Amino acid sequence: MLFRIGFIPVTIIDVIDILIVTWIFYELYIFLQGTIAIRMFTGLLVIIIISIIGELLSMSALTWIMSSLKTVWVLAFVILFQPELRRLLVFIGQSRIIQKFVKVGNLEFIDEIVAAVLELSSKNFGALIVIERDMGLKSIIDTGIEIQAKVTRQLISSIFNPRSPLHDGAMIIQNDIIVAAKTVLPLSQNPNIDPALGTRHRAALGLSEQTDAFIIVVSEETGMISYAENGKLVRGLTESMLRKRLNEIYTPKPHGKISQIFSASADTQ
Repeated sequence: MLFRIGFIPVTIIDVIDILIVTWIFYELYIFLQGTIAIRMFTGLLVIIIISIIGELLSMSALTWIMSSLKTVWVLAFVILFQPELRRLLVFIGQSRIIQKFVKVGNLEFIDEIVAAVLELSSKNFGALIVIERDMGLKSIIDTGIEIQAKVTRQLISSIFNPRSPLHDGAMIIQNDIIVAAKTVLPLSQNPNIDPALGTRHRAALGLSEQTDAFIIVVSEETGMISYAENGKLVRGLTESMLRKRLNEIYTPKPHGKISQIFSASADTQ
């Protein structure tokens, strides 16, 4: 036991339990923020808090009422917001934390991305493909049209065909899923950008300045393949350069303090 709150003993397990529940509710709030579902979620959270307070104070009538409302509220939430819950499950399944335990052994979708980019380049079809990494892009995804389809060369090429209603804007890819198309990216305000660069390149740079996303750009004028990352633009990519960078992105590597430890031990040997 760590300490007591009145007559209630608090153990280390209780602290861990509270931290986990707090993290879960926080992540749910961030995921639902900006959607109509956040109002239902806030109402459910208020009911749960009132129910906990009632139980702590041994208020049996209030506890019974709140428990009944809580059950109805959860059922209503599940029924009314199936699309949001479906997106949440996809979001959880595609998170990097989950994938560290459940490895994605098949990276064939990298071949699909590379093949599609090369095909678009050969036809001088402009394209803007965003690869989501650790930082979520929900605010960007919400500006476009939801797709939720497996990455394939045919789908990418058809979306960026100039005759497609979805060809304007950017495509967002999470792991091996195309989640949205025709999304709007923030334009870079860097005054040192080459004035010859068009809107696609400025949009790619703008997003790379604000997030850790990897953005592939195909020029409509020249067919040149480029990528933006960490506020920098690398132009004139070959097939092998693009494939190598994508493999590096989808291959987990030690980072932070762990990588420093590995580096330090390597230096001492």
